[in-house]
Amino acid sequence: MVTLGCILAPYGNPPSRFVPFARTAEAAGLDEVWLWEDCFLESGPSAAAAMLAATERLRVGIGVMPLPLRNVALTAMETATLDGMFPGRFVPGVGHGVQSWMGQVGARVASPLTLMREQVGALRALLAGEHVTTSGRYVTLDDVALDWAPAVAPLVVAAAKGPKSLRLVGEIAQGVVIDGDTGVSGARQAVALVDEGRAAAGLPPVAESAPEGEHPFRTVAFAQVATGDGAADRLRRSLARWDVDATSDDVLADHASWGTAEEVADGLRRYVDLGVSTVVAQPTLDEPDLDAFAAFLGQEVAPLLR
Repeated sequence: MVTLGCILAPYGNPPSRFVPFARTAEAAGLDEVWLWEDCFLESGPSAAAAMLAATERLRVGIGVMPLPLRNVALTAMETATLDGMFPGRFVPGVGHGVQSWMGQVGARVASPLTLMREQVGALRALLAGEHVTTSGRYVTLDDVALDWAPAVAPLVVAAAKGPKSLRLVGEIAQGVVIDGDTGVSGARQAVALVDEGRAAAGLPPVAESAPEGEHPFRTVAFAQVATGDGAADRLRRSLARWDVDATSDDVLADHASWGTAEEVADGLRRYVDLGVSTVVAQPTLDEPDLDAFAAFLGQEVAPLLR
């Protein structure tokens, strides 16, 4: 069954907004809320902790924590702590980070691919309760182990856009996060590249994998969604913010879903048909009512997708 979530973007949403929105999303029947740890806005794990504490069943994902900002031991400790308090409800996501931001804080690395390979491998091992000793280009650990490792390690998902990164994610991670500016055609290409990485690692393709399967893999797609008056125009403005020229109706249709619940569900189902297990609706940057948007998704769209 497909999982439906919603993004609470940090832009225009101060920290005081996070807990009330989590409660609204849960009451609306959504499965998940996803956060962005964008520089220099809210911290991902601290926001997730507050939202998890304020709800009972809602899952919270971070899409994503920038790897260059973090020592892998700290990421493992934060993840294990959240999982220990709220078992099975936290989804840790990691990624390269925006390179200009990484440069601003002196954390930019020469080889983001090497960093991802080293950090994701170490993070998975630590969350699995292993004692980890490694000396790589970026990750050095000397007999490090978590005292309170998760009883069931959460899946580590990773965001990627370029072909090399997507293949690497398929090879080393347990899930992929596909950006909301990718569109359906881009998501199709992303899944194919992830499958190449999985094949190289001797793993089954995305379409044959499930988060709870023998070789668990979670495919998360952020999808641009709007409803109500002026939905198409709001989507075009938001996509322009992500450098997507959606003046063409064909480009807009590929990158977004809008209109009635039935129309939005049909649009999101295109991702499910690619093997996506989690569809996360991304509201426009000028969405006039996030609470109503969450209610629309949970109460009207979700029953049509499940």
